[in-house]
Amino acid sequence: MGCLGNIIWFVFGGFLSGLSWLIAGCLWCITIIGIPVGLQCFKFAGLSFFPFGKEVVYGGGAGSLLLNIIWLLFSGIFLAIESAVIGAIFCITIIGIPFGLQHFKIAKLALMPFGASIK
Repeated sequence: MGCLGNIIWFVFGGFLSGLSWLIAGCLWCITIIGIPVGLQCFKFAGLSFFPFGKEVVYGGGAGSLLLNIIWLLFSGIFLAIESAVIGAIFCITIIGIPFGLQHFKIAKLALMPFGASIK
C-alpha cells in the first residue's frame, strides 16, 4: 500500500496538505527567531506529501512544550482543523478511510510538532 497509497494520496489531498505546511514554514522563516519553527514545518511537509509507510514518534521535554504552545496559537490550530476536516470527509466512504486516518495523523502532528520525529 505504501507506493500506490502515496501516489493516490498526493493526487487526492496530499498536495494541498503539504502545500499548507510549506506556506506555514515560509511564513515562520520570515523572522530569524521563527527559522527553527519553519524548518520543522518543512520537515513535516515531506510527511504530508507522502505519509504512507512513515510513523510519527512523540517525545520531548519542557522546551518542546513551550514551542508547541506558541506553535498552537499561531499556526497549529489552522493546520489541525484543515487536516481533521479533510480526514472526516475521506472517512465518509470505506475506500477513503485509510486516507482519512493519514489526515488524522497529520492533524495530531499539527497540534504538537515539536518533540516529534518521523521514522
